[in-house]
Amino acid sequence: MILPADATNLVQLFFMQAQKHNAAPLLWAKHQGSWQSSSWAETADKIARFAMALKDIGIIPGDRVMLVSENRPEWFIADFAIMTVGAVTVPAYTTNTERDHLHILQNSGAAAVIVSTPKLAKAVLPSVYQSGVCKTVIGIEPLKIGQAGLVDLHDMATLIENGKAEVPDCDAKPDDLACIIYTSGTGGAPRGVQLHHAAMMHNIISAEIIIREDFPAVPDVFLSFLPLSHAYEHTMSQMWAVYLGAQIYYAESIDKLATNLDEVRPTIMVVVPRLFEVLRQKITKAIEKQGRIAGILFNIALKLGRKVYEGDPLNLWEKMVDPLLTRTVRKKVQERFGGRIKALVAGGAPLNADIGIFFQALGITLLQGYGQTEAGPLISCNRPSRKIKMHTVGPPVPNTEVRIAEDGEICVRGTNVMHGYWNAPEETARVLVDGWLLTGDIGTIDADGHIVITDRKKDIIVNDKGDNVSPQRVEAMMTLEPEIFQAMIYGDRRPYMVALVVPDADWLVSWAHAHNKRADLATLNQEPAFISALQAVIDKVNARLNVIEKIRRIAVAHEAFTTDNQQMTPTLKIRRHVIKQNYAALLDMLYAV
Repeated sequence: MILPADATNLVQLFFMQAQKHNAAPLLWAKHQGSWQSSSWAETADKIARFAMALKDIGIIPGDRVMLVSENRPEWFIADFAIMTVGAVTVPAYTTNTERDHLHILQNSGAAAVIVSTPKLAKAVLPSVYQSGVCKTVIGIEPLKIGQAGLVDLHDMATLIENGKAEVPDCDAKPDDLACIIYTSGTGGAPRGVQLHHAAMMHNIISAEIIIREDFPAVPDVFLSFLPLSHAYEHTMSQMWAVYLGAQIYYAESIDKLATNLDEVRPTIMVVVPRLFEVLRQKITKAIEKQGRIAGILFNIALKLGRKVYEGDPLNLWEKMVDPLLTRTVRKKVQERFGGRIKALVAGGAPLNADIGIFFQALGITLLQGYGQTEAGPLISCNRPSRKIKMHTVGPPVPNTEVRIAEDGEICVRGTNVMHGYWNAPEETARVLVDGWLLTGDIGTIDADGHIVITDRKKDIIVNDKGDNVSPQRVEAMMTLEPEIFQAMIYGDRRPYMVALVVPDADWLVSWAHAHNKRADLATLNQEPAFISALQAVIDKVNARLNVIEKIRRIAVAHEAFTTDNQQMTPTLKIRRHVIKQNYAALLDMLYAV
């Protein structure tokens, strides 16, 4: 393992690892139906050549270069090549609109854009032409575009082929800027978080300590599927993998994730809670279809797993049957994840404790962590050696200070904390106070030193009586019901809570068939019996809520919340301000007498 003192920046870290691992495979992607790899040495050569080519076309230290691409080997190569010449990577989501790209280009002052495909270029190029700052566009795949004369257009493969093979010296200091990541956020214009080399080095060193101390040492394999433009995937799937000397496979798509898991058999994955909510429902439905015996064994496995998690002793019969369940029920669930997962690290949004316990009971080690882009992003993580507590996000990672302010806000201090927002001194001053990052999250620290998050400070609903309601907690309880796929509650400055609900697609079809109705939301929205059926589900949830949290009335959304309709962030958190704006009239009607 490379010692932190051996490298002062991420580029040096990579080239040291490339020299060490040389011909071993590093990056994997599917081409024409089969997985193909690039070794550490081959990847290092491409990074060096592309870096020299970037210098030749005028990219200088400090320049910002926007990177718009799906997860693929070229993302990795471009990112490290940009940093190798001392420039700054500005990742952007592939789901961004033309307006989003324009904001990032103008705010960052990007000198160049690297975009992967002609399809993605359709949203990028108009913003390039409007920006007035970006003069160079590089296509990972050939870009056949009009108005190319307005910018210098290059092909990445050609630049690499013609680039000099020498490795430019990267003398970036630990505090030098490595990337600017624009927060997707749940409201407002994205802000550019400035992350320096030492911030991400802090993250990956801390994560390596957890893996080394809590898990067996085996060659690690990552399956990358969350957007690399997000700090979570960027640091924890790319930079951490480099530090561990691991292999990185790039998933084909979220739709093919199950197939890729079986093929790749990863040892580590960083994931978002929403994935587990979906998988829980799929696993439960699959077991139901296998018949009564399978259902009984499955429920026993869950019961015994929960007892073990909660520290309750198993009786003699349970001790005898538990190993059998591990070899049968739990083994089948583990095989869904490839069969050799050491840990799934969940972050990006709150994980419902019941879902975490569900997977833990089935033999999947699920570590809920906590982070923010502004912290590189890692702040804390559950650890098996300190007892996994699913209702918490674990203790702070090494060399990170956490305290709770008087108003309950979680504050963080350490090398991982950003240097500020790009070109936003007032916003920076609001969240960085005396070296502490004010996270905007509300929480406590329990007796074992685990952080317990209760809500986002800005997301807390305050009703017309001044009572505070945690929307994420209530929504998590709602989506545990099999009939509900997604939900958003509403009630700020209102007399009671209401909810916008997206029904589970399978349940919707089943209900419509049983009632001789068309399985069409537009039609069923006007069907009183359908609304009543959903309200009955909500009433079950209400029985577990206090008076101020109870959902008085519901409306059914016209469609699911997705990234395509801009109602979810790329890390699958709902965009409240967008949903409220789109459904303002419908939500207001829920308060009509």
